[in-house]
Amino acid sequence: MKPQPTPPPWGHPETLACRRLVELALAEDIGPAGDRTSLALIDSEAEATAAFVARRAGVVAGLPAVELVCLAVDPKLILSPRVADGTLLRRGMILATLSGPLRSILKAERTALNFLQHLSGIATLTRRFVRRTQGTQARIYDTRKTLPGWRVLQKYAVRMGGGYNHRMSLSEGILIKDNHLAALGGQVQRAIELAQRYSGNVELPVEIEVENWEQFEQALAARPDIIMLDNMSVPWIRRAVRRRQQAAPQVQLEASGGITLTTVREIARTGVDRISVGALTHSAPALDIALDYNSSP
Repeated sequence: MKPQPTPPPWGHPETLACRRLVELALAEDIGPAGDRTSLALIDSEAEATAAFVARRAGVVAGLPAVELVCLAVDPKLILSPRVADGTLLRRGMILATLSGPLRSILKAERTALNFLQHLSGIATLTRRFVRRTQGTQARIYDTRKTLPGWRVLQKYAVRMGGGYNHRMSLSEGILIKDNHLAALGGQVQRAIELAQRYSGNVELPVEIEVENWEQFEQALAARPDIIMLDNMSVPWIRRAVRRRQQAAPQVQLEASGGITLTTVREIARTGVDRISVGALTHSAPALDIALDYNSSP
């Protein structure tokens, strides 16, 4: 089994991105007049505790986001995590407890759960893909197919699920795709040469996407860091791996395009180094997590 990554922890980039999202989320959820239901029904002095509980098995991600939500709603709210992000959850497991003014708990509930359910869903789906590739050398990567504004947090959740991050932005690597090649008249080797010349000044990895065998052979001859095999069949990928081993074993191969939990294991067994899956971030279902109330402390 290939070693799992040591994921970068929640850090300053995640905090900055999350604070921006929290501000927007609370503004749209609470509205200008506040939580009218709680104002009508709940005494202003009421205190309570509540627990975030997993309704389904999965992988938790986003507890630091929950804390930022709670602090933004009311600094008196106290979040006490029981587990760390990246933990495998059983149904019924308590992730964290929340205590403080009941009105504030109710005001924070939906937004906190939205962050926690969404990010845990991504981590859970990622872990399922990672498990399907066990025993192979292939690593699971995400893509830039993320919700606007959510990229930093969604890619964090992928790491919590045991996956790897592709480039965060266009500035973090050179990836030559079909439209770039079209702009250069389809000249694969010319595109790689230009990219390598540019990347030599900024030390960026050079990757190129190929769609047929002719492009693959041309790319292999130019020795980029990575060749992406776009929407290729398993026999085609297996043939490309053999050819890579003969001609340029230092070049990594990445399979991409429509890869599912049903197909990922067979693709991983071809010998590719990387498998990129857009569904990790654009199609992960939310993990069912609830906030259950207990008696007042």
